[in-house]
Order: sequence, then C-alpha cells, then structure tokens
Amino acid sequence: MKLRSYKLILKTDKPINTYAFSLRGFIGRQFPQLELLHNHSTDNTCIYIFPRVQYHILNGHAMIIGIEEGVDAVKLIESSLLQLSMQREVYKVIEKDGIESEIDYGITGLKEYSFLTPWLALNEKNYEKYQRMGTWAERKELLESVLIGNIISMSKSLGYTVSEPIKATMGQMKEVPTKLKGTPMLGFLGTFSVNFEIPDYWGIGKSVSRGFGTIRRCR
Repeated sequence: MKLRSYKLILKTDKPINTYAFSLRGFIGRQFPQLELLHNHSTDNTCIYIFPRVQYHILNGHAMIIGIEEGVDAVKLIESSLLQLSMQREVYKVIEKDGIESEIDYGITGLKEYSFLTPWLALNEKNYEKYQRMGTWAERKELLESVLIGNIISMSKSLGYTVSEPIKATMGQMKEVPTKLKGTPMLGFLGTFSVNFEIPDYWGIGKSVSRGFGTIRRCR
C-alpha cells in the first residue's frame, strides 16, 4: 500500500529543549480550526483515529509528520510557522525542510526497527499482567502480542487489510520511566523485528501524536 507523507523539519535559532507534546500543544492552540493537527473536534471531544499528524523533537529540532489527509494540514500551516513558543521559551524558526513522498506500508519481509522514544505498550490491565509475570520470556511474549495489536489497529484506521499473520520478535528491550499528562508511565526502548513495513518516524502504541513510540528502521 502506498501512502502520502510529508515530513517537515523546523530548525531553530537554538536547540529545542522540551518534549513533543509541547510542540503539539503549541500547534493546536495556534490552529484550533484544523482538527487533524490536534485530534479534537469543535466540541473538544477526542477523534479516535491513528493520528494523521505526528510531532517529534529529535536532536534539538522539531519534526512534524503528515500522513494522508494530514499532509495538506501540515502544508497549510508551514508558511505561518515563524517561531515556536513552548514551555516559556521562544524558538525562532530559521530554516524549514519539507519533503513530500509516497511511502510503502504493509506486509513485507522481516525488518528490524528501533524505538527512538519510549513506547507506551501497556494499558492498566496489561500492566498488571506484565508485573505478575516472572520471566522475561513471558513478558517478551506479551509485548510481542501488544505490538502486533498496535499494528493491526493502526492498519484498520488507515484502511489497510492485513493479508497474512504478523510475526513480531522483541530484541533488546529495556524499561524506562516516563510521564503522560503528568501521570507516571512505564515505557520501553529497544529493538524489534516484524514482517511489516512501517515508515520511519511514525509512532506505535499510545499517544503517538505526542511523540511516544517513535520508530526508525535499523539499517
């Protein structure tokens, strides 16, 4: 399956020293009329789709990814992004690098990926189950099933029919403490392999529009 994508990198006058959720919050406040930018409808209810616009802070730069209809939303605001105001800091945008492309998505041969930001794999029920497990082998199997579920859910939202079983294998993985909306969460960093083509800098799992679960292909 081919999907439209637009990757916008914003370089600023100083390295950005905050998190992707601050970038998402700033953009959402600046452009409240564009629902795809913040996934909230006009009555402030959440729009439950795989986010068509995702935000990242990587290596001190801001990155905004538009997917399918999100491409047009990102391109629409690009010229207006002259500065970013986040966490009481103002960052002047000095360079913009936008790349539009058609990207592959779907079942393929086995590929290895790494998480660049913590993957929020566990909901409350799975967290309790994970904590009760005594061995890494059991926990690994649970995480693999969660990852497969994340990919299936993402595919449904994008209108992609998964034509054969998804096979996932966790590589080296470590637990990392993180926070979501001020609430302590358990995240994971590491590598995994799966017979699925996932574009670079997409997020997997919970709160991907806020920069969690960002992946990149290992090459």
